[in-house]
Amino acid sequence: MSGTSLDGIDVVIADLQGHGRQLRITDWYGTSFAYSEELSDQLAKAASEESIGVAELSQLNVRLAHEYAQAITRTLATKEDSIQRLDLVGCHGQTIRHLPDKAPYLGIPIHSTLQIGDPATLAQLLGLPVIGDFRLADMACGGQGAPLVPYFDYVIFTHETEVRGCLNLGGVANLTVLPSGASVDQVYGFDTGPANMIIDALCSRLLGLPFDGGGEIARSGRVNEALLSELLLDEYFLSAPPKSTGRDYLNRKLLRRLLDRSDHMSAEDLIATATALTAVSVWRAYKAFVEPRYAINRLIVSGGGAHNQTLMDLLKDCFARNACAVDIETSDSYGIDVDSKEALCFAVLAHETANGIPTSIPSVTGADRPAVLGKLCVP
Repeated sequence: MSGTSLDGIDVVIADLQGHGRQLRITDWYGTSFAYSEELSDQLAKAASEESIGVAELSQLNVRLAHEYAQAITRTLATKEDSIQRLDLVGCHGQTIRHLPDKAPYLGIPIHSTLQIGDPATLAQLLGLPVIGDFRLADMACGGQGAPLVPYFDYVIFTHETEVRGCLNLGGVANLTVLPSGASVDQVYGFDTGPANMIIDALCSRLLGLPFDGGGEIARSGRVNEALLSELLLDEYFLSAPPKSTGRDYLNRKLLRRLLDRSDHMSAEDLIATATALTAVSVWRAYKAFVEPRYAINRLIVSGGGAHNQTLMDLLKDCFARNACAVDIETSDSYGIDVDSKEALCFAVLAHETANGIPTSIPSVTGADRPAVLGKLCVP
């Protein structure tokens, strides 16, 4: 898995058995690899409004497959494991564009998404079947193509008596709602808005740092309440699910508005405001779009944002101040490492796809039917 933060690759090697809520992960391990500065810069340029040219994008698509192959072999080497033990690779790819809302294009309404890191190249490099390009099948059925993690949440975290929320704080924040004893068609979820992506961008542009480790920078700043209120009026926060978002929208609409204040606000205050934006937008999304249907008992947090103690404290404060009796903890408490969850998710999605099992959830994405996700490439 490589996400919207554009910072590197998470790899998980897992043994999977069964399907749906009977699926069991009997053994797994994983690690992460940072992108080189040059590769990260090229990916950021490709994912921005700048044009890197079709030839360069074509090269980057294949170059990234080589990066994925190396990450997999290096992960195996950490346990002196053999690639011959692997049956299948699931690879999400690096999102360059995500355009979930239909708009007229050459005479008909179209929506689309683009992930690079060619799965056919990866299959040949590894000598293994690879399933990639997971989002488009759902979009072809009228869905948003994201979020896809809710299927994993359904399999792993559904509880017979508790209503649970699963919040992933990656580059983008997405929330899954699992009614007690839920069937797959009762699962509910959507992208709430930004998580780490805008915070990381501000750290990089204003301070030359990759991220706000532990949230110390945000803690040292002061939230600009007027600016926060202004940002929360963005149409994305106000629109009802199904909805998903990505780097292009959040950078264009929210990051730009924060950077416009950089001449009048300190970097610390801007980062504090961006951190509050993540926490408050999650809570507001819950109040507006979840609580009227399901009052959750427990919120299970994963992703890099789970390490940001300032963000976690703000999130807990939002729920506590508004009399929401929600226990908030991380996925570590359930044996799912907060940094590895999404990579493990795409192992599960690939496993299900190989067995012909639909993993897109229409109640999440808005599709008109479930779809078997991904494209199978064989060596």
